[in-house]
Amino acid sequence: MPSRGKVQKRRATMRLVYIDFWSALKMSFLVSIIVAAITVVIGLLLWYALDKFGVVGAATSFLEDIAGAQGASLVAGLTFPNVMTFTLVVALLEVIVVSALGAIFAALFNLAVHVVGGWKVTFGSD
Repeated sequence: MPSRGKVQKRRATMRLVYIDFWSALKMSFLVSIIVAAITVVIGLLLWYALDKFGVVGAATSFLEDIAGAQGASLVAGLTFPNVMTFTLVVALLEVIVVSALGAIFAALFNLAVHVVGGWKVTFGSD
């Protein structure tokens, strides 16, 4: 009867020598879409919190007291549609940049593999 005290651990060692360009582009695009959605939600919640606590109104009245009509015009553009438009533009730019960076990383990795021989990855069962 075999002893059940020790369990044999298995390990597999592999080398990552190629990342498919289109797969990396698709994956980075999906990740950037998720991060863009989170950015928009955070922008919406931040605006709601600042508006609820009266920070926007306090900043407007503070600048109006200090600089008069010119101070009020500094914060006149700080409205919900303007803030959300800015947030959406930032999210769109983030989608473009992160997708491009994912594709560039895959291309650079594939070029570097020719020099260093790949990335050693070890899988094991614990």
